[in-house]
Amino acid sequence: MDWCVLSLLLLLMGKHGLCQQEEVCSKSVINSCSDCIKSGPFCSWCKQLNFTKQGEQEAVRCDTVAQLQKGGCTANEIISPQNHMVIDKEEHLSASSNDQDPVQMSPQQISLKLRPGRSTTFTVSFKRAEGYPVDLYYLMDLSYSMKDDLANVKGLGEALFAALNKITKKAQIGFGAFVDKTVLPYTNTNEEKLKKPCDENEQFCQAAFGYRHVLSMTPSQDVFNDKVNKVLISGNLDSPEGSLDAMMQAAICGDIIGWRNSSTRLLVLATDAGFHMAGDGKLAGILEPNDEMCHMNNGLYTKSSDMDYPSVGQLAMQLEKNNIQPIFAVTKNMKDVYTELSKMIPKSEVGVLSSDSKNVVGLIEDAYNKLSSKVTLTHDVLPDNVKVTYKPNCANPIQEGNNKGICDKVPVGQEISFNVTVTADSCMEEKSFTISPLGIKDKLTVTISTNCECQCNDPINPSHPHCNYNGSVTCGICSCTEGYVGQFCNCSIGKKDEQTLRASCKKDTGTECEGRGDCVCGICYCHKTEKGKSYYGPFCECDDEHCEKFDNKQCAGNGECKCGRCKCYDGFDGSACQCQTSDQSCRTINNTVCYGRGTCKCNFCECKEGYQRPFCEKCLGCSDPCSTKLTCIECLGFGSGPLKEKCSAACNISHQIVDKFSISGNECYQKDSEGCWIKFKLEQLVGEDNYFAEILEEKVCPEPPNVTAIIGGSIAAVAVIGILLLMLIKLLIHMKDLKEFKKFQNEQKKSKWAEADNPLFKNATTKTVNPMFTGE
Repeated sequence: MDWCVLSLLLLLMGKHGLCQQEEVCSKSVINSCSDCIKSGPFCSWCKQLNFTKQGEQEAVRCDTVAQLQKGGCTANEIISPQNHMVIDKEEHLSASSNDQDPVQMSPQQISLKLRPGRSTTFTVSFKRAEGYPVDLYYLMDLSYSMKDDLANVKGLGEALFAALNKITKKAQIGFGAFVDKTVLPYTNTNEEKLKKPCDENEQFCQAAFGYRHVLSMTPSQDVFNDKVNKVLISGNLDSPEGSLDAMMQAAICGDIIGWRNSSTRLLVLATDAGFHMAGDGKLAGILEPNDEMCHMNNGLYTKSSDMDYPSVGQLAMQLEKNNIQPIFAVTKNMKDVYTELSKMIPKSEVGVLSSDSKNVVGLIEDAYNKLSSKVTLTHDVLPDNVKVTYKPNCANPIQEGNNKGICDKVPVGQEISFNVTVTADSCMEEKSFTISPLGIKDKLTVTISTNCECQCNDPINPSHPHCNYNGSVTCGICSCTEGYVGQFCNCSIGKKDEQTLRASCKKDTGTECEGRGDCVCGICYCHKTEKGKSYYGPFCECDDEHCEKFDNKQCAGNGECKCGRCKCYDGFDGSACQCQTSDQSCRTINNTVCYGRGTCKCNFCECKEGYQRPFCEKCLGCSDPCSTKLTCIECLGFGSGPLKEKCSAACNISHQIVDKFSISGNECYQKDSEGCWIKFKLEQLVGEDNYFAEILEEKVCPEPPNVTAIIGGSIAAVAVIGILLLMLIKLLIHMKDLKEFKKFQNEQKKSKWAEADNPLFKNATTKTVNPMFTGE
């Protein structure tokens, strides 16, 4: 069977089984016993003198106990701090609540001194005390829809006390009421409506309010009935109510409510509506977050209209902190809402009210039995890098993660226990945290510190013979006096020269002897490698164990490792000697190697920049040779261009002048410096910049311009354009005159002149008639 499968099958065999945690010591930089202890939970230190030899790394003193003993270190010379636990206070569990202050959990105080990474386990016992005191605070929704329920609650006093007396003879009941914030849009802010927010036909109605504390905890049934009977219904606008506001004040105003220190605290919330939560206050312009402080004056919550609703997280934290267990008595239509709320509030229950709340007593009794029989052990805020897990030992354990232990259906008087495992992952100063059952005041204070220092108890001797009388011994290592250095303080140096001497042991990294040796009198004494061989070189920079591998073999098995580099045998090549020396796969059709544009390594072409595998034949991203070689082609083929004076020296291109192309190279068609078009072909030869060119013997040049035709044409064009412009101007003037004449004719037709002669007009000729003339 596979070992991993076998390990899983044997996982439950305990610490004596085959699946124990393997003891290993993962070492990093170890310069002292403390460094070793901090490296891992199973790292131990050998303080035995002469355990290390000249030049051997002191880190060999750090390993598991088994490895140190195997290396020759005696057991009494091994430093391996263990976990220590001291029970500082352990009072016995109470048999009943007749004791003045019943004890339900033990022990009460424990001190732990832990080795980082090693866990320790202790047992916490718990027993429910019979007849343990109960404080019940009835918090009721007094919005108008709860009118019928209030009438029934006023007669519940006797039944409530009767139910609680079955549980304990030390019961107390308090009462409070809530509606919602007295601002829009939650409540009508009309002055008359604030005084009477109920229906117009309702005679008995109290003014609008957020939360009102009516009755502090009392054992008197008569007092409860008297106070509750005086309570009147109220009202508001929207359906969600200020339930969380009321619960927060009831939880943190303990002195006003009257919660006792030694009691089971129950908070019953009776409502038929949902609840407002943090952020809803913005609808009324309330931006100040809830401060989780008590703000009660004469029984009223004074900050209802000034402070936002609390969040569910804030409320859950305060309920847990004050050991209050809520019971949500809600109508059927609200059950799902409050069930989801209950999931976020530890130690809470949900019950369904009848339409008139007549079943509330039985609901409270059932919820109490569920809450009290379910014991949940957990912790408060843990210090950094500390983990706590729980394992319940009872008939009905429940597993909900590792951060709590749960036992369900625990009867009164039955003792149960929890195995609590604490682990510190790193060194830390002394800190404390508490472990407690949810909803119960009993607490266990755990004080935790870590054991990260070595207690070697070395006698003080500044001239120890092990250190050549030039230093003292600390946990087996020499601490040299001023003026002496070295593993055994055997190197005498001057005060001024010590840094210079140490600098001579440093290479590029600035670390003495590359961290692989000891600097003694300016000379590196190299340590041994993990395989027992020695580092070497002036700065211990070399070893023969860390070369490149291929096929999981160092230097592919085809060479030797020398100072971190592979020295290949004949016939092999490559950084890891992984290739046979050959260029067969790099040969081209013309029997060149990579066309002279790359090198053959491991039988593959490594091309120069731009040239592509497999044979470096073509170049991607290289400049166009047609344009780059144009000036050379111009001077070689036609003796013109910017290079014509130094053509032979500047242009090393084989070429010939042809009347037609015979090669299959890259055909180019370029314009030269004189504006003529040149055609040529370039064929790239072996090498990076080696070309053969064929140049057509004729180039195409543009014909010179006809000056006479240009001048004549220009004059003719100017004349034609002038005539056309004159005709256009004449046409425009004619059109304008024609338009004005037509306008005159139209105006003349519209005029109405008198047909009689002008009396002021005298004709130039006068006609006179002779009266005596008869016409004959």
